[in-house]
Amino acid sequence: MIRNFFSFKFLSLSNKLFGNLSAIMLSLLIVGIIYALVISPPDHVQGDSVRIMYIHVPSSFIGLGCFGLIGLLSVCNLIFRIIFLSLIAKSLAAIGLIFTVISILTGSMWGKPTWGVWWAWDARLTSMLILLFFYIAYILSWKIIKNTSKANKVASFVGILGSFNLPIIKYSVNWWNTLHQPSSITLTSAPTIHYSMLIPLIIMIAGMILYALVIFLMRYKTELIKLKLSKKK
Repeated sequence: MIRNFFSFKFLSLSNKLFGNLSAIMLSLLIVGIIYALVISPPDHVQGDSVRIMYIHVPSSFIGLGCFGLIGLLSVCNLIFRIIFLSLIAKSLAAIGLIFTVISILTGSMWGKPTWGVWWAWDARLTSMLILLFFYIAYILSWKIIKNTSKANKVASFVGILGSFNLPIIKYSVNWWNTLHQPSSITLTSAPTIHYSMLIPLIIMIAGMILYALVIFLMRYKTELIKLKLSKKK
């Protein structure tokens, strides 16, 4: 399976895989949305506006994760020059862009009732906006530059440079005095969020990751078809 992923054999994979992933994804999202909007309680301070979290947090996680993978793939691509690595990164870019936009928009919607303004030049929000610009620059590198080899190099450099912004986004709430609250879920400590909100949040994260995965597999398959057709010319 892994070997097929880095070759044209990926095109022969059964559509049953996409169907199964889509079914699991839809089940998780339906359960997560019902849990988030109906069963999960309102916050004692923020009230029902806290429900924006169930979209905002997964979107932010996916937006950051996609660019992290793009940065890693860009480094490997420049070193090993494997065309499939650039295709994977290219397929991730549009997905990461959309989820970053959703993260910024939902963050703004959440900020209005919480901070009293739609936008503040907060360290976390500003660094997320910079990430959005890196996504746009990465995608435009492929769109504008006609020479594939040159586009690959420029896009890879953009991916690597943009990766340096990821730690800033992650630790901005710790390094500076910001309006944005610290992360409620970390790998190094216990969650600070109540289980009644944590469970639907985890379900929504899993469902939206699967959604991103399904879209990525479709985009990657399309990129492979384009590459295969170009080789036949």
